[in-house]
Amino acid sequence: MEIQEKLLVIQTKLNAPKNQYNKFGNYNYRNCEDILEALKPLLEEVKASVVITDEISQVGERFYIKATVNFIDIETDKTIAAQAFAREAVSKKGMDESQITGATSSYARKYALNGLFLIDDTKDADSNEFKKNSDKKSKEQENVPPKNQAEDKEIKVTKAMVTTIEKELARTNVDANTILDCYKVKLFEDLTVVQYKNFMNRMKKTPTYEG
Repeated sequence: MEIQEKLLVIQTKLNAPKNQYNKFGNYNYRNCEDILEALKPLLEEVKASVVITDEISQVGERFYIKATVNFIDIETDKTIAAQAFAREAVSKKGMDESQITGATSSYARKYALNGLFLIDDTKDADSNEFKKNSDKKSKEQENVPPKNQAEDKEIKVTKAMVTTIEKELARTNVDANTILDCYKVKLFEDLTVVQYKNFMNRMKKTPTYEG
């Protein structure tokens, strides 16, 4: 498999549950370690590795941690990278300076991993978008009949959708069997509308093949 295909396999299969619980905020969340533990068996499956590095930079009087996640195809040495920034707090109750840096690093690494492997944390309580997206979702749910969501899970893709899938595979040079295996179907015509939407969202993040 090409490195783009390996990345797509992991993006499709990776499942990192929110196993951590914040008693103060009364919410579940995932941290960097949770993502890495879920990632390890998939990396072995596709013969790839991940290397994460940090870089500290100063802007004015504030310090930022830039985390870089490198997804490496160990068969070809090709790499795809993603980065994320987090700003150190001036102080945090119960932490010394080294702990503040460590927590900031973990936060930046988590969001770099999110970006590379398409993990959506916009609804997590530690995100600035949490309240905004929660309110928006509530309004949208009021205007969408529940039966439409149920129907999407059963409705099969159209011929036009299949054509779009084939064009995306050609654009990214991803093997068709990789997609069929991921969704456990024999033909693209067996995909549902929900699976098609999921596929398209993931392909938007997959770079165009230039080999």
